[in-house]
Amino acid sequence: MGWVWTLSKYLIIFVVIYTVINWWRQPVMPADPKLQLIDYQGELVDLEQLSQQSPVLVYFWGTWCGVCKVTSPTINTLSQQNNYPIVTIAVNSGSNQDLHQYMAEHNYTFTTINDPNGAIFDQWQGQVTPSYVVLKNGEMTQGLTGIQPKWSLKLRLWLSSLV
Repeated sequence: MGWVWTLSKYLIIFVVIYTVINWWRQPVMPADPKLQLIDYQGELVDLEQLSQQSPVLVYFWGTWCGVCKVTSPTINTLSQQNNYPIVTIAVNSGSNQDLHQYMAEHNYTFTTINDPNGAIFDQWQGQVTPSYVVLKNGEMTQGLTGIQPKWSLKLRLWLSSLV
């Protein structure tokens, strides 16, 4: 039974360290955020307006990001379920044409803002991709980073809808 106690201690230490690192790396909402953006196809995306109706998941990612190759299919599935609006921001991922080609190759249908020089990500003090922000009523309710399972993202969106 000693191994159960040892394993439990290590699991608790891991969870605490992971939580602290996630909190430290999460994006931070700018004092005056630009919430009206144009997607890579030229359509207006008004994050503030979308977040008035229900929480919005904003997903910062990059075509070059290895971890995003794991997380983006989950985001695509969530966006297709249409339970909550999903808006993604492709950081340092090339031109609109490059991004369009990448999205088509991977059958991604989520709404995407192209951030070719990382300016939007910098405004949010983003440190790592993937990063996520949940917006409700134009305000950030949650921020997180790294690999997130679909159930975790759905739970966070649901919790934000209760606010």
